[in-house]
Amino acid sequence: MALQNTQTGPLKGIRILDLTRLLPGPLGSQMLGDLGAEVIKIEDPKAPDYSRFFPPHKGSLSLMYLAVNRSKKCISIDLKSEEGRAIFYDLAASADIVLDSFRPGVLQKMGLDYETVKKINPKIIYVSITGYGNNGPYMNKAGHDLNYIGYAGLLGLTGTKAAPVMPAPQIADIAGGSYPMVIACLSAIIARNTTGIGQFVDVAMTDASIPLISFLLFEQMNTGKTFHREEPMLSGGMANYNIYECKDGGFMAMGALEPKFWQEFCIAIGKLEWIPRMLPDPKMVAELKQDLEALFLTKTKEEWADFSSNYDFCLTPILDLDEVSQDKHLIARNMFLEMEHADYGKIKTINQPIQFGGTPTAPNIPPALMGEHTNEILSSIGYSEEKLEGLKKKGII
Repeated sequence: MALQNTQTGPLKGIRILDLTRLLPGPLGSQMLGDLGAEVIKIEDPKAPDYSRFFPPHKGSLSLMYLAVNRSKKCISIDLKSEEGRAIFYDLAASADIVLDSFRPGVLQKMGLDYETVKKINPKIIYVSITGYGNNGPYMNKAGHDLNYIGYAGLLGLTGTKAAPVMPAPQIADIAGGSYPMVIACLSAIIARNTTGIGQFVDVAMTDASIPLISFLLFEQMNTGKTFHREEPMLSGGMANYNIYECKDGGFMAMGALEPKFWQEFCIAIGKLEWIPRMLPDPKMVAELKQDLEALFLTKTKEEWADFSSNYDFCLTPILDLDEVSQDKHLIARNMFLEMEHADYGKIKTINQPIQFGGTPTAPNIPPALMGEHTNEILSSIGYSEEKLEGLKKKGII
């Protein structure tokens, strides 16, 4: 599906200044742009978002950059200069939200912080996304996704009894960063509708990752029980909620957690005597795992997938990455789109995942080249062609 440069969606009319880089902030601002907000990505002419340079590339842009920077306009400003800061203040006067992924205190040193800008625009909302938050002993520590999920307890429970295993997705960056940032923006807009003023919102990826283990951490805090890898019910502690290898080296995910699903599975494979064996007794779990391991090795992944499609017991194939975009259900849900840019041509992209009946959304702007919309945006707030040329000659834009 080719996409046109039009803004639709429930956030139409909201202007966002995006100072974020790499993954958590840019993915979150892409979501907001997909939902109809006018997102203006601001980059330094001398030090742009360095994800632009990571290999591999499509035309002049990194695939990593292309993956999380659609539905935005891009402006290039030297924010370290006095004239660059003046441009930012002019933009902030017309904006609703500023997104920041710098370490605490960086924007304050630059004179671009919330306390400064709210004097110009009392309705402005600042959403700060950091690893550890804007206070606390770790606030100035360096970190990435793996560090945050380590502190949050997720990494310690992921893997085998022998050792933790590095997860494939960036959990803290996305589930603890991008999505909470979007929630923060929407909540602050609603609050502003009531109070008439903006606010500073502190999103820490470590904090926001902790609810992902709510059941286990809540139980530990209230009973003192300690969990280890492969012990929790939903993390390897049950044979009927587990992963099994097939004859061809593929894998199936068994989610027959409730008795009704496990019973139907046992009936379907002709093993009625297995029905009472789903209780989470460690010895019974180990024995049942061995029996299931032997069973699943009798068919290929495709054969098990075909077999399970006739029943209702939560048994599904584990798709390899190259199978995901070919899945008939995801295609029917319109989860994959194609965009085109004059410079780097066509790219395949992942659609935003929320479907609105009354205010439909669509990714509307291909990932922008460096400073591609600078003239357009500054002209919209009153900058003349003569002033723009002067700023360009000075290297400010």
